[in-house]
Amino acid sequence: MSVKKVITGDHAVATGAKLCRVEVVPAYPITPQTLIIEHIADFVNDGELDAKFLTMESEHSVMSAAAAASAAGARVFTATSSQGLAFMHEMLYATAPLRLPVVMANASRTLGGPPGIWCEYNDSMGARDSGWLQLYVEDNQEALDMVIQCFRIAEDKRVRLPVMPCLDGFVLTHTVEPVEVPGQEEVDSFLPAYAPDITLDPARPSMIGTFMPAEYIMELRRQTATAMESAKKVIMEINDEFARKFGRNYGGLIDTYQMEDAQIALITMGTVTSTSREAVDELRKEGKKVGLVKLRFFRPFPSEDLRKILSGMDAVGVFDRSISYQGGGQAYNEVRSALFGMTIPIINHLAGLGGRDVTMEQIMKMFEITQRAANGEKVNPVNWHNTRGETV
Repeated sequence: MSVKKVITGDHAVATGAKLCRVEVVPAYPITPQTLIIEHIADFVNDGELDAKFLTMESEHSVMSAAAAASAAGARVFTATSSQGLAFMHEMLYATAPLRLPVVMANASRTLGGPPGIWCEYNDSMGARDSGWLQLYVEDNQEALDMVIQCFRIAEDKRVRLPVMPCLDGFVLTHTVEPVEVPGQEEVDSFLPAYAPDITLDPARPSMIGTFMPAEYIMELRRQTATAMESAKKVIMEINDEFARKFGRNYGGLIDTYQMEDAQIALITMGTVTSTSREAVDELRKEGKKVGLVKLRFFRPFPSEDLRKILSGMDAVGVFDRSISYQGGGQAYNEVRSALFGMTIPIINHLAGLGGRDVTMEQIMKMFEITQRAANGEKVNPVNWHNTRGETV
């Protein structure tokens, strides 16, 4: 039986992992994800979770242990952020092609120098082509629910890839919200025990991840790419099943708001989506036909869904909380690629980098600039909002 709790995003993620009956949790602390592993440590210590809690010497060791435990047949969960994610970068590229369904929450945070601890997506975007599925949640309820869904997706035989649910650092990780926590029996019926086909077993000596010559590596890459593509169908199936069982439907790869008759749309990720819905409501009151597309999964990227929902738009704005230093943000560049051949103005809106607040006023400005592009006016293709020295 479900219960309502007022908890932080970190607590919600840890609770989701507990409900999934994870068996191995390699851990290393880094702000703002530290509370996730602290809560899990409490669950283990208090007898609420029967799992091996491994305190590692670094994030590189965390992912090494996670891969090894998953290869041995355990359900594995961990969490990281920012420099921690960067430190385990090498092992991210080993976990995916080995088809190990590890789930790792990332508390999105500024990466690199000068040091910062606030929300930014440049940490996770650096891992977008490692072979991990990657999604961005909007609130604490979605954070808990997606940990549960992520294990179903990762362990599906059509996928068998690791998954990285990302939640906005501090905006969610350290902020309390009401969250409906499902009952253990409900989750058990939705998420069965992990049953891999092949595991490392001392009784049957074998090796994985050994040196591979050029004659086979292309096939391995193709298999990983095929699994990533297969994940799209699996994500939709599991989203629908979760909605039927728990009553919360997140839309799958994307979610939409007021898009039925929209003429312009804004694409958002993470917590900015909530404020953007309010902006849509205000603009609708003024008679403006605007809509919102919540980009939930960045990998696999929902190109087909976006082409379908954005067909016929007068213009599209794309929000980014990260920069690729190559003509705008990563989401903007991916959307442009997905809509290649369609004559729709696509305008990038960069905001919130380094943890700066993204306000209603800024979102209204994003819609205004996108509308001007729809009217045929010449606007900057890439716009920096609330940035010193930049006027939009």
